[in-house]
Amino acid sequence: MAKRQAAAKVSSYSIPPSPISPGVTPNSHDFIKGWNLCQLEVLECRKVPWPNAVIEEKFGIEDSSWPDKEFAYECKINLLTGRTHQENFQPRIEHLVVREGGTILDFITKTLDLPPLYVADLIHFGAVFYALVCPTPPSTATPEEMKLYQEVTDPSVLKKRPSVKGITVREAQKTFRITHVDEFVEAGTYIRVHVRPKRFPRCYEIDWRSRIIAVTESYVVLNKPAGTSVGGTTDNIEETCVTFATRALELTIPLKTTHQIDNCTEGCVVLARTKDYCSVFHRKIREKQVKKLYLALAAAYVPRGVMTHYMRPYRMAPKVISKDFIKGWNLCQLEVLECRKVPWPNAVIEEKFGIEDSSWPDKEFAYECKINLLTGRTHQIRAQLADCGAPIVGDSMYMPAVIAELASPGVNPFGKYKKQFESDADREFASEEWAAKHGKEPSVAIGLQACQISWDEGEHFYEAGAPWWTQ
Repeated sequence: MAKRQAAAKVSSYSIPPSPISPGVTPNSHDFIKGWNLCQLEVLECRKVPWPNAVIEEKFGIEDSSWPDKEFAYECKINLLTGRTHQENFQPRIEHLVVREGGTILDFITKTLDLPPLYVADLIHFGAVFYALVCPTPPSTATPEEMKLYQEVTDPSVLKKRPSVKGITVREAQKTFRITHVDEFVEAGTYIRVHVRPKRFPRCYEIDWRSRIIAVTESYVVLNKPAGTSVGGTTDNIEETCVTFATRALELTIPLKTTHQIDNCTEGCVVLARTKDYCSVFHRKIREKQVKKLYLALAAAYVPRGVMTHYMRPYRMAPKVISKDFIKGWNLCQLEVLECRKVPWPNAVIEEKFGIEDSSWPDKEFAYECKINLLTGRTHQIRAQLADCGAPIVGDSMYMPAVIAELASPGVNPFGKYKKQFESDADREFASEEWAAKHGKEPSVAIGLQACQISWDEGEHFYEAGAPWWTQ
């Protein structure tokens, strides 16, 4: 029997990507400030025969002159972070410069060797962007990329382009979404293609008309299903609550997003019917006139009262938080109004709603908490409950970190056994290391529902109904 090696984690740090071409991503095993953490876990590794010449030719495997081709090693890998080229997958985003004018469909099809129907879908999803002039490359750009940038942005070249006359270079470098397959792109145009957009297949399984809570002249209240996006992502504006609710109501003017809840969260969402009301609702949120209550199904008991943390100001998830004040970190506050013991959802319900198993040790009971959200940070409830040792059921991102802390107390540098940092760089390094203990974003649902939303002192009041774990 082939020998299987023990699981091991591999860490390195890669430079941020260039906006011109994917190229090769340099990396280092040493921490370098500003470089992105790359981490994967090798679960298994077994010796297998190297593929023979017939198989290599059949699948177009290129010969890179590896010196020993008797054996290869098949590895099962758990990807802990998702950086471009981390596993040598096709890059998620391609950065291109048009050399010869033509339609966007033909250009992408030929340049990236993709099927025309696939490219048409990318454009339909809103996954293709352009700028008249290539944006300035980062400091990490290669000499070849800098040469290309200088070539296409040379003043003598720009003077010959009618599309950039009368506007500044900075204005011409702004990106816009391409919406038609036959749109003409001239030489020198910068193109960004999200080759593998984030998909939301659950949109096609939902009876959207039954999810409508209220329809008024100004807004629609939707009971958002878990596993869907309210307003879409950078690379997918088609598979959204906004799009499918608009179609379900047969509206001629598309609904508009007023606020967000996580993709894996279900519950009340307000969608504006007009631009004016969209602005009105945004103002109400800024002025804290909108009240939101949540139901959270936690894996452990959560004491009632106000909970305060400070969140690291970093755009990417998972969110790192601390109970102690840290300068520059954002205040997070919520109030636990109720917490009651309930049965842990059975296997049939978990399978029906796509609840992921994160190996929580005790699955006899869970705890349903009613929460008043006092500040509105991304992942706030999920991160705060996890920091208290009570992650949300099904939260495959935050629950693994809690389990890691339970197994090795002190692994969380901002937890009960907090560490002292000599510098901001040390704290940043510790934040990245702790973030790597977290898992992936849940694919469908977690035990979290935006159960109530109200504004104008309760004049407008809506409830989502029973959460999935009670059905």
